[in-house]
Amino acid sequence: MKLAIFATLAAGAAAFAPSSQVTKRSTSLNAAKLGPKLQYVPCISTDDLPKPGSATSGVAAGLAICIAVDPNGAVYALGDKCPPVNQPLSFGKVDKDGTISDPVLGTKFDLKTGEVRQWCPSGLGKLIGGLFDPVGVPVYPVKAKGKVVEVQVDVNYKANFEADYWSGILDAQGKANGKYY
Repeated sequence: MKLAIFATLAAGAAAFAPSSQVTKRSTSLNAAKLGPKLQYVPCISTDDLPKPGSATSGVAAGLAICIAVDPNGAVYALGDKCPPVNQPLSFGKVDKDGTISDPVLGTKFDLKTGEVRQWCPSGLGKLIGGLFDPVGVPVYPVKAKGKVVEVQVDVNYKANFEADYWSGILDAQGKANGKYY
């Protein structure tokens, strides 16, 4: 009986053990990576700028962007995915100390650098944030051009991200790249 139990446990452990033989499969359908290409691209209309002390969201070259206006009227652009659980940073409050606060977990990010000033100080934040290392958000140069707020981003970022996914039958990329299934 002990032998049967031991054999069952050994077989169960072997089923979840990593395979010693790892191979990387390749296909000619993989998309090629492009080099970084920084450009100013339209994000939101200047009419849609939020009032001082608040933020709004926009999209620039396929990237979610948080456009924040500090109490003095200065405009900042940051990534709109707030760590550690990726809720929109654009729902946050812009404070007088040069930070924007995550509305759920309370993390404060520096508007100029994106670095964490205070990591998950709320009750729920301490519980969830304790599981993750503090990580900031990306910041982007921003300028007004006519009636549009432009943000400088890597216009190849989205294509490079999607290049890691297989392109072919039942792919997630669609036909935007001109290929047929």
